[in-house]
Amino acid sequence: MIDLEKHKAQAQQKSNENKDFLAKLKKKKPKDLDDQFHDLHLETFERIDCLACANCCKTTSPIFYQKDIERVAKHLKMKVQTFIDTYLRIDEENDYVLKSSPCPFLDHENYCMVYESRPTACREYPHTDRKRMYQIMDLTYKNTIVCPAVLDIVEQLKKVYK
Repeated sequence: MIDLEKHKAQAQQKSNENKDFLAKLKKKKPKDLDDQFHDLHLETFERIDCLACANCCKTTSPIFYQKDIERVAKHLKMKVQTFIDTYLRIDEENDYVLKSSPCPFLDHENYCMVYESRPTACREYPHTDRKRMYQIMDLTYKNTIVCPAVLDIVEQLKKVYK
């Protein structure tokens, strides 16, 4: 199991340092940044099991795009409007997000009950294997607070880009 309290403390302790480091990477745009992220992503997820954590599902909500809403509603055999009324709200950025956390589709063993139909944001999380990583450094910083794997990747990147 992952000690989420320890992660939270470590992420908060390194918060300013990580924010500054990622802001510098965003400005520099190293040519090998994507490769470094992707290699560290693969290496990190060899060691870290998301099912032992699920902090993302416990603390944050993905954005639900219309196609996500339709896909999950169909999976649950619900009408789209009933799904929206039951599970979603519109946030301050005018996006559909979950009404509450933890995610209502997370079971007691950290499995997703709608995994095959999960939203795009869940499929792509924690976004450490994307192209043009320099464009999402702000998101990467936010994800260091939530995801132990992202914090680990950023710590490893600091060794590469001293």
